[in-house]
Amino acid sequence: MPAPRNGTPGQSGHVLAVGTPGPRLDQLTHTLRSTGHEVSHAVPGDVDRQVRQSPPDAIVALDDTRHGLDLIREVRAAPAGRALPLVMVTTTPGPDDVADLLRGGADDCVSDSSDPVELSARIEAKLRRVPVPVENLLLDPRTGLYSQRHFLGELDRELRRVETSRTGGVVAMVAVAEMTALEARLGSRVRREVAERLAGVAEKLDEFCDRLGWDDDGRLLILMPGVDEDTARDRLQKFANAVAGTRFVVADENVRLTPAIGWIPLAGASDHGLAVQWARDAVNEAMRHRDLRPVKYAAWMRGAPRDRRALAQAVRGLLSALSPLLVLVLGVGIPFVFYQQMYQLGWDVGSAAYWVVVSGLVLSAGMIVLECLFSLDATPRPEHPAQPYPPASAVIAAYLPNEAATIVDTVESFLRLEYPSELEIVLAYNTPHPMPIEDTLREMARRDPRLVLLPVAGSTSKAQNINAAVTRVRGEVVGIFDADHHPAPDAFQHAWHWLSGGYDVVQGHCVVRNGDSSWVSKLVGVEFEGIYAVSHPGRTRLYTFGVFGGSNGFWRTDLLARTRMHGTMLTEDIDSTMRALHEGARIATDRTLVSRELAPTTLKALWNQRSRWAQGWLQVSLKYLRRALRSKAFTVRQKAGLVVLLGWREIQPWLTLQILPVLLYSAWRAGGVDQLDWTVPICLLATLLTLSAGVVQALFAWRLAVPELRRRKAWFWRYLLVSTLFYSHFKNIVARQALLKEVLRDRQWRVTPRPAEGKAVARS
Repeated sequence: MPAPRNGTPGQSGHVLAVGTPGPRLDQLTHTLRSTGHEVSHAVPGDVDRQVRQSPPDAIVALDDTRHGLDLIREVRAAPAGRALPLVMVTTTPGPDDVADLLRGGADDCVSDSSDPVELSARIEAKLRRVPVPVENLLLDPRTGLYSQRHFLGELDRELRRVETSRTGGVVAMVAVAEMTALEARLGSRVRREVAERLAGVAEKLDEFCDRLGWDDDGRLLILMPGVDEDTARDRLQKFANAVAGTRFVVADENVRLTPAIGWIPLAGASDHGLAVQWARDAVNEAMRHRDLRPVKYAAWMRGAPRDRRALAQAVRGLLSALSPLLVLVLGVGIPFVFYQQMYQLGWDVGSAAYWVVVSGLVLSAGMIVLECLFSLDATPRPEHPAQPYPPASAVIAAYLPNEAATIVDTVESFLRLEYPSELEIVLAYNTPHPMPIEDTLREMARRDPRLVLLPVAGSTSKAQNINAAVTRVRGEVVGIFDADHHPAPDAFQHAWHWLSGGYDVVQGHCVVRNGDSSWVSKLVGVEFEGIYAVSHPGRTRLYTFGVFGGSNGFWRTDLLARTRMHGTMLTEDIDSTMRALHEGARIATDRTLVSRELAPTTLKALWNQRSRWAQGWLQVSLKYLRRALRSKAFTVRQKAGLVVLLGWREIQPWLTLQILPVLLYSAWRAGGVDQLDWTVPICLLATLLTLSAGVVQALFAWRLAVPELRRRKAWFWRYLLVSTLFYSHFKNIVARQALLKEVLRDRQWRVTPRPAEGKAVARS
């Protein structure tokens, strides 16, 4: 292209010059700048990214090393490049070539040998076109989305179609939880960019939908006509997971986004205003949880009373109060009557049940011993990391009124951690009202910039606090902790040894640090050694997968961002474990990765804690066991482990209760208790084997315990005695009560104060 002649500079505008670096691109750049244009560059294949980062007013492309039509298709495939003026500069354009380029999507075509003033004039002509208001366009020129007015027009047509043909369909709205923070930093222009990024993800999903719009607040609007609710929910869930698993560039920043999706069936709305408003109400509900699950609109979201009849509530309350009696009726009375009736019909079912119970007890004991043996050879932690230490983040989830007495000590312990790279400490907390302790925490944050305070407005659970934090952390690794945990100084360093070697999650060893407070805390202290030092490592090696225990667990941030925590699950940690395993994650356990925490010190607090755990495990079992057994993601060995972990643990408490109706039946059939023979060798052997499993478990817990607890031999002897005579039965009672609570849909968290170490401690 000849050198530009002197003349009046053209109209100023930002032009993106596309071409392979070289003399031709340099000459084109010089020409454009000399005629008054701001110029940026992109090589073929990088147009979409460059247009997204810095949207130009026009594009000028060199038809050089690749066919012009391919380059045009690349520009027009970018949502933000669909409506931009595109001028092609070719070497020797013939009439047919020019026609092909114009038909292919170019706005103009000039020869390489054309006068620079002509090229500038052609660009200026495109820039001087009378602009059409975005709301009058079918598609937004930058995002490639339906404008709000046209989207609502499409929605109205579908609503009328639903009224006449009832073909189904869904309208959804997608907001981003981080939008307020992004706007505060980067301005309102990020609304358009975020909508464009979301649309880009949607376009990459097969069979998602092709009717996407956006509103002035940057929310994505989705119209899915002719699909049933289950299909729509699955597609929206896949979209949410894809968004959460993608790192976006918004206004030159690398960010994570949390989509909050609300949706409503088209058949449920009479006009587009109502449909959009209801979808917005569902979005607000989804925004509270930030767990990626699409939320279907329900009337209570607009303040309408929930459909809870007073009589049904009263019946539930009565049944909950009578639950101990109901357990006896269901677990003892009904089986006893059944055995009697079957015997009178000629079927000795009670004797068969006896052998089932004995076999079950022996099987349980055998599995306990097997786990103990496998725990001896648990996979050791790699001695060195496979990669350099990356930035890491610790997330402490806290309900502040419950943690006020311990939170300062906890934060100070985290600030003493040793880590070779950057480490931030994020305290994600919720509180119903301002508290004086917040002033203390703010002062600590001013003194040490590693401490980040993240109040989560409207949060009602640990899960919501973690979900709010995961998109804001800077670390490649995230450690999750409760507000009473004091991790070992080298915890993050050692966790990276696992994660850098191919694991996605590593669960550490939770150790009780207030065992001297009461006999209950001593009991829990030994029990935790049995869980974290014996059972978890043994099961991981036996079944080739570990579980995340809720605290002192370390995740790859990308996986946690995709998985999130579901606050509706009482054990959100086990729920997240199952979803991560379904995704193919590798979870390790490490008993040398120690964090010290506070245990309950009263029987009531222990009951509340274990009741929530038992009901939460039941929820996970009901939700995932059947799906896992049918899944191709798990090996036969892993499925066997899931049967034990999720299935057998729910059967075993009820199976042990069957010994009572079996004995009553045997006494009835023999003519009285005094007529029973209590010295049956097989019965004595089974009893001995069952009791010995507890001895073996206590012995292994002592053998593998942390040094400060291993020195407390009296604690282990006391645990063996109390567990045999009381605690095992206590946990079985809790598990049976949990089943009734789940049937009655009683899922209330019972939160009690957690004072400082050394005082009476109560946990929910």
